[in-house]
Amino acid sequence: MTDEMLRAPAETKYAEELDWLESVDDAPKPFSWRLSPRMVRLFILGSEPSDGLDREIPQKWFGDRSFVERSIVTLASDRGLLLIGDPGTGKSWLAELLSAAISRNSTLVVQGTAGTTEDHIKYSWNVSMVIAKGQSRESMIPSPIMTAMEQGVIGRFEELTRSTSDVQDALISILSEKYVSIPELDDDNIVFAQPGFSIIATANSRDRGVNDLSSALKRRFNFVRIPVVTNKRSEAEIVRFRTTELLRRHRMELELPPNLLDILLQSFADLRAAAASATSDDERLESALSTAEQIGVLEDAILHSQFFGDRTLRAQTLAGSLVGSLARRTPEDLAILNKFWHGVIEPRSKKDEGGPWAEFLEGGREAIAKLS
Repeated sequence: MTDEMLRAPAETKYAEELDWLESVDDAPKPFSWRLSPRMVRLFILGSEPSDGLDREIPQKWFGDRSFVERSIVTLASDRGLLLIGDPGTGKSWLAELLSAAISRNSTLVVQGTAGTTEDHIKYSWNVSMVIAKGQSRESMIPSPIMTAMEQGVIGRFEELTRSTSDVQDALISILSEKYVSIPELDDDNIVFAQPGFSIIATANSRDRGVNDLSSALKRRFNFVRIPVVTNKRSEAEIVRFRTTELLRRHRMELELPPNLLDILLQSFADLRAAAASATSDDERLESALSTAEQIGVLEDAILHSQFFGDRTLRAQTLAGSLVGSLARRTPEDLAILNKFWHGVIEPRSKKDEGGPWAEFLEGGREAIAKLS
């Protein structure tokens, strides 16, 4: 089944694991939850010997345990959950894992954009059926949020601050009253939320000022702020986890040399330090330099090595991928990267004569020259 999908949702990808956890879970479960809060946490963060399970459950989200626990407690109280943080901090992945573990359905998602309307979170109509038979529950098209209400499961709202104030105001009503009125119908014209319904929303902290949340909407959510991963060991675990998934999905056998992973992690750490010390936006890369962007750089380098190289990941290819991925503005970003290559990468390569840093230096120089 999963082989037929470009990207399987978490409840499909980990179906066997979720089935097993459900079969051994004898703890109390809130509302219509498929797993108890303890098992939800265990599914997301992985098992430990002290859990006393007969099998190991791998870790799927890498971050502070307290963030996951607060998220679970919020959903158990039937309050809305807002995961907020910089791009690439794993907000959407955590929301998907929570929905999969609690409801076995993470696909009831509304994507917030400037074009998102109230219909997207309530309902719309099948025009041909309305013309043929008139307005009825049969001719109504429920939104993912309304479907979640009817089924008593988790609905998701991605990039909440990207949607307009009208949409946000409509969400206040759903979170407060827990029902949606359908004034076009005379009978059966209210959809009530069933026990277990809640909403997990995500918001990009860099979108502050785009469509700020009102005080009324903020009161309907518990906030969980997901910080940028700065611990090198944790970041390495995330990158390895995602890279392993990538290789499995593409059915590739390619080794990730530890020294190249170290170079990638160190380069991003140095770039973040440079961005932090910059005095203006013109001296900072447009990239957020997130863990997700590191994974994207590595994915690009792996695929290039597989299709156009000798199926061995090399420092030169990694450097070219990094420059190509981060140089978004011309000439500003290229100038920043050129300065970084001379001031940071070159000194490192001199201490590593003939090593991967020297090859990384040359690969970056070539990529910058081609783009300039």
